[in-house]
Amino acid sequence: MPDPNSSDFPVSRFYSSRGLRLHYLDWGNSDAPLLVLLHGGLEHAHVWDQVAQQLREHWHVVAPDLRGHGDSDWSSGCAYSIPDYLPDIAALMEELGNPPTTLVAHSLGGNIAIHYTAAFPELVERLCVIEGLGSSPKVRAERDLTPRHGQLRAWVEKVRKMDTRKTSRYASIEAAADRLMSHDPHVERATALHICSHGLTPAEDGQLRWKYDARIRGGGAADVASPEANDLWQAINCPVLLIYGEESWASNPEQDGRFRHFRNASIISIKGAGHNVHHHRPAAFMECLREFLGQRNV
Repeated sequence: MPDPNSSDFPVSRFYSSRGLRLHYLDWGNSDAPLLVLLHGGLEHAHVWDQVAQQLREHWHVVAPDLRGHGDSDWSSGCAYSIPDYLPDIAALMEELGNPPTTLVAHSLGGNIAIHYTAAFPELVERLCVIEGLGSSPKVRAERDLTPRHGQLRAWVEKVRKMDTRKTSRYASIEAAADRLMSHDPHVERATALHICSHGLTPAEDGQLRWKYDARIRGGGAADVASPEANDLWQAINCPVLLIYGEESWASNPEQDGRFRHFRNASIISIKGAGHNVHHHRPAAFMECLREFLGQRNV
């Protein structure tokens, strides 16, 4: 893990988007091609530290905290639908000079990256997405057995409960790591401790709480009964790499039919990995990513 006293530690920077003060990590090497790392839901930019360290020699690596996550502001209006994140990414790219960009993104970040790439294809040269296509066709079909008005009602009731829900508290980073590992048994303890050390902040009662806004779990109104994004997938022309864990709960798009909507894509399934492939099998993930980036021997 990065030592904050070493030259390998990234610089924290801030930028503005839609009234929010948003944070990102800049790993330097600004004359190199830009590579932006987008974390998954309920995570933060530091989950990419090991990946960034291995790529920073040949890339200008930037890792933002998405709105509501890490050291970025929370949205006072709970604007956490996928489209709400896109202006933030556009503002970050403008902050960096809008150079051609390679995106590497996980889960929620992957879904955001896909939407951004479809909207701004001229700005994205390559796209690597780890389990970020959203709900599978089966899950959507089961969801849509309930009429849209019923789905809206269920969503309203869900987010109303979140307004009064108490957030989790932990006596120590170690206790939070234990909780994380019970939820994700594939993750190693060193990784869990690193994630928790950057993902917790003191609460008013003296214990530790997660930095993310718990209301993110409710998504946003725009996500209710939303259609499959296959029209966006079809609009992406740059090379795409889709990565899945063989032991993940997520549906593999090669098996459920979604992969056919991509024009220029490849897909890799990694053994021994669940949803968080880059945490579970970091060496295998880096081998796949480097080959995709054209740096197999770097």
